[in-house]
Amino acid sequence: MNRKMQMHNIGGLFALLTFGVFAVCVLLVLMAGAQSYRDLTNRDEDSWNDRTCMQYIAARVRHADAAGSVFVGSFDGTPGENGDTLFLKETINGTNYCTRIYCYDGQLRELFTAEKDDFSPEDGTAVLEADQMSFALGNGLLTVSAVDAAGKSNAIVLSLRTGEKVPA
Repeated sequence: MNRKMQMHNIGGLFALLTFGVFAVCVLLVLMAGAQSYRDLTNRDEDSWNDRTCMQYIAARVRHADAAGSVFVGSFDGTPGENGDTLFLKETINGTNYCTRIYCYDGQLRELFTAEKDDFSPEDGTAVLEADQMSFALGNGLLTVSAVDAAGKSNAIVLSLRTGEKVPA
C-alpha cells in the first residue's frame, strides 16, 4: 500500500510539473505576442502620422491650386522662394482670404483669415503633430519638408497646375 501511495504521489507531481511547464510556455508566448503587437502598433501610428501630415498638405494645395493663389514665405506674409509658412489665397464674395499652414509649438497649424488681418502663430488651429515644417517653391514645384517629434524627416514634392485642367 505504501508503494502504491508513493507512485500515486510521483504521478501527481509529474502531472503538476507538466502543467507548470505548459503554463510557463503559454505565458512566454503571450508576452512575445504582446510585444510584437505593441511594436506593430507603434510602427503603424508613426507611419499614419507621417502620411497624414503630407497628404493633408497635398490635399489643401490641390484644393487651392489656382494662378497666384499658392505661395510661401514667413508667417507675417512676406513672400519668398523658401519659408516656414504656406499661403493659400482665395476670394469669397469679393473679399480676399488667406489660409496659412505652418508649424508652431510642436504642431502643424492652419489659420484662415481675411488677407490683410494680422494674427499671431498661436491663433491657428492645431491639426497634427510636427516639430518643423519648411516650404520651397520654384519652377512650378512646391517642396514640403517636415520633421516629426521623433526627429524623422519627410518630404513631398507637388506640381502646381495653377488651375489648369488635367489632360484626359
